[in-house]
Parts: sequence; C-alpha cells; structure tokens
Amino acid sequence: MIDVLVVEDDFMVARIHRGFVDGVEGFRVVGSADCGEKALAAAAELQPDLVLLDLYLPDIFGLDVIPGLRMVAQDCDVLVISAAREAEAVRGAVRQGVVDYLLKPFDADDLRDRLEHYSARRGNLHAAVVSGQADVDRALGRAAASTLTSALPKGMSVETAELVRRALRAADGTLSAAECATKVGISRVSARRYLEYLSVTGQAEVSLRYGQAGRPERRYHWQAR
Repeated sequence: MIDVLVVEDDFMVARIHRGFVDGVEGFRVVGSADCGEKALAAAAELQPDLVLLDLYLPDIFGLDVIPGLRMVAQDCDVLVISAAREAEAVRGAVRQGVVDYLLKPFDADDLRDRLEHYSARRGNLHAAVVSGQADVDRALGRAAASTLTSALPKGMSVETAELVRRALRAADGTLSAAECATKVGISRVSARRYLEYLSVTGQAEVSLRYGQAGRPERRYHWQAR
C-alpha cells in the first residue's frame, strides 16, 4: 500500500483529491495539509510514500516546501498538482526531482494514470541491486516504444496500437477518441483505451476541452520523441 499526503489549501479540492486517490487500488490517503508548514509537520509524523503537492500555498511556495519534505520524510516522493503553467515552475519542479506534474483542471482518470505509472516505476526498483540499464530505464519511465508495444495490455493488438499512433502523429493538433475511432476504423471505446495507454506510457498528452454542458472532452496530443 502506498501512503499519500495531500497538500492543498482549498478544502473542497483537497476532498476531491482524496476521493480520487482512494479510488485507485494500492493507494490510500493518510493525511492532508492546507499550507507548507502543516505539510512539513504532517510529513514528519505520517512518513508518506508520496505527497500530492499544490504549488500555490498560502505561506510557502510549493517548490520551496520540497527540500523540507525530503528532510523530514526522506523516502517520500512528490507529485505536483497545480494550476501553475509558468515554464520556470515546471523546470523548478523537474530540478527538484518530482515524479510527475499534473495541471489543474484534471479528472479522476488523469490522476489514476499517473498514480498507476508511479506505482509501476516504484516497483521496478524493488531489488537491492539493478541487473542492468534496462532496469534503470524502466524505473525512470524511459522504456523504448518497442518495449512498450510488446507489453500491451491484454486484449490490445500491436497492429491497432500502431494505427492509433499514426493517426495521433498525423493529427493537426489534438484528437478525441471519437475522431480517432473514425480515422482508424475502430469503436470509440477501443480508441479511448488505446489513447489512454499511449498517455500512461508517456507517448501522448491529455487535455480537457470544456463545453456548455456535460463532462469535459478528453483530447490527445502526440508527445513521443
């Protein structure tokens, strides 16, 4: 079980984040804090494995909290959840060694994908000594595209995955699952599943498009290098 500390100054948002995390198998929220000072105290007491950290806190900028978290809870990782879109904030988070950076607004599936990816990477370093570079690459989320393709989830085909990749690469901007389904000739549900797989493996980026009513539409953009 991976213990999570939620650091968010908005009570209702923190409550939503807690619900999202508790809905992911293998994760549980052990506490929350609404400012940097309380985050450090909670981390020292609870020793969480992972901290979901907002950057816009009322007392300390989130990035400045990270060194303190590492001092009081040495084994904890940090996943930034923030509306901060400044490039310097993102670069600063990378320099601080965060495991991921999730922009607000997002939905439960966005967070689930990143938590499951984090859990998989965390599991890749369970041994005391790594056997080779492949183990290091997996821990850093740098598995090659061919490796990812060969390890497709049950029920997904290499051929269809490649068709979806090509459609996404060729798109002028972003694609929805419905648009991808039309281009590839598969069902919308299947297209969504392949697109989500590409997102989890770091080959696609997900954004939300809000309409006048109903749930926001998930849009996908090719990200692989």
